[in-house]
Amino acid sequence: MSKPLNVIHIIDSLAVGGAEMMAVNITNGLPKYGVASHICVTRAEGLLKEKISKEVGYVFLNKQGIIDVKALLKLKNYIKKHKIKLIHAHSSSFFIAVLIKLLTPKAKIVWHDHYGKAEQIKVRKSIVLKIASLFFCQIISVNQILVNWAKEKLICKKIKFLANFATINKTVHKTHLNGVEGKRIACVAAFRSQKDHFNLLQAFTFIKNKYPEWTLHLIGEKHNNIYSKQIDAVIEDKGLENNVYFYGSCLDIKYILNQSTIGVLSSNSEGLPVSLLEYGLVGLPVVVTNVGDCKKVVNNYGLVVEKEDALALAKALEKYILDENLRRSKATQFQKHIFENYSEKAYFSKLINIYQEC
Repeated sequence: MSKPLNVIHIIDSLAVGGAEMMAVNITNGLPKYGVASHICVTRAEGLLKEKISKEVGYVFLNKQGIIDVKALLKLKNYIKKHKIKLIHAHSSSFFIAVLIKLLTPKAKIVWHDHYGKAEQIKVRKSIVLKIASLFFCQIISVNQILVNWAKEKLICKKIKFLANFATINKTVHKTHLNGVEGKRIACVAAFRSQKDHFNLLQAFTFIKNKYPEWTLHLIGEKHNNIYSKQIDAVIEDKGLENNVYFYGSCLDIKYILNQSTIGVLSSNSEGLPVSLLEYGLVGLPVVVTNVGDCKKVVNNYGLVVEKEDALALAKALEKYILDENLRRSKATQFQKHIFENYSEKAYFSKLINIYQEC
């Protein structure tokens, strides 16, 4: 009889982001399927720490610099104490996973590639990752672009495509949206250049001028950097101060989206955004740009426009604004599609098979 699976996930931080959300969601879900689950956070804790289940083992390294011997030994001792043989490393945490394998050769590494700039994959640096892939048992890629890249660039050839899934917090009711009920557009996206809030704001300017009661609600951590300052400048320049609202990082996403009317993403590059799946879970009609796997996920159950085309984005939003029946039908179809094809149960069945192969 085979031994029960015992897995530790490694992630650099618990700030709210796509890879971080996936690491926490997977870690929390594994105990339901008979897998002993742990999570190691290497560099920085964050808001998502509140979401980690009590059933999950937790270790924080407070890692300083590229190689931190103290942090490395702390992780090694944790793995030894809990008799863990399988390491699931997310994104850049592959490096510490490989160092641990050198210290504990029997450990197996599954590397999870969440790279969010799929449209710029050609400029991705791969030398260190290529060497590290010698030590991988399996690679999980969140879209087909990343699968193809791994096949071409990396030494490990055991590569599986596994689309993201999303879960929604059902209990927290904290964030109350401004604006008129039934006339709110929500965008759940980190404030990074690839999310292209400028394109969204340009499109929304058109909406605001024609439909002044409609409001835009931006959920994500806003940093004190050039990107955020430029966003503020655009809002002031376009006179959007009374129509655009910021909420920072939030854990009560279901509650926020249930107050919303349309879900939008205007990225110029993506992998497979978890927020798009969250829109579907709560039954929002969606408008997204054709990047990463967004079009594949949305299929015919939403509106897809080309990236960096503010007019096309505005027209798609307007189409929903003018047609409540279209909003309702697309939302219902998309929700059914997400439940059937991006469900938690289907995801864990595939993931556990990957673990068992290792």
